[in-house]
Amino acid sequence: MNKKLAAALSGGAVLVLALSGCSSDGDSKVNAWAKKVCDQAQPQIQKRANAQQTIISTAADGKPSDIQAADSKAFQDIADADKALATAVQGAGTPPGDNGEKLQRDAVKELNDTAAAYLALKKQVDALDAKDQQKFADGLQDVADGLKKIEKMDQDALRKLQSGELGKAMAKEPGCQAAKTSSPAAGGTGSTPSAPAKPSGSASTKE
Repeated sequence: MNKKLAAALSGGAVLVLALSGCSSDGDSKVNAWAKKVCDQAQPQIQKRANAQQTIISTAADGKPSDIQAADSKAFQDIADADKALATAVQGAGTPPGDNGEKLQRDAVKELNDTAAAYLALKKQVDALDAKDQQKFADGLQDVADGLKKIEKMDQDALRKLQSGELGKAMAKEPGCQAAKTSSPAAGGTGSTPSAPAKPSGSASTKE
């Protein structure tokens, strides 16, 4: 059952993907701003990676109550990480360059919106009937559908930070590099959140 959520997490680590472009020796102000954000982002990237890995690696045929508990905690952790990332972007000040203020404002708003959406998914998971396996499976499909929509929100939010010199500068910072997960996923799924493909073995459960 949890493979449905794993399939929906194909782009869950969009922050790492967005910041893994070519590096650049750009303006020193741009580099300084990128360092401020990435120094604070690193633990949040790791937190997100671990939460995503929990969802992906939770046994697909496990007990509904175990899946429910794992997914609920994962959604809470991702929401907390997104809120912290929004705070990091806000706290770094206005990015240098054209439209820096709007870029910052939009990214912060969308990160906070994404966090709220993950919290809504958590409530949805918490409300599932884990004692009825069929109802639980049906409800989990609805959660997976919601997760796909949030994935797009994530991409829209962080795409704003990967444009131009800002994205190139952030790609150089260690804090914005791919996080390592604590254990490999079941079924051969990649163990880092930077894998661009959908988790292996879950394509048939996407719909």
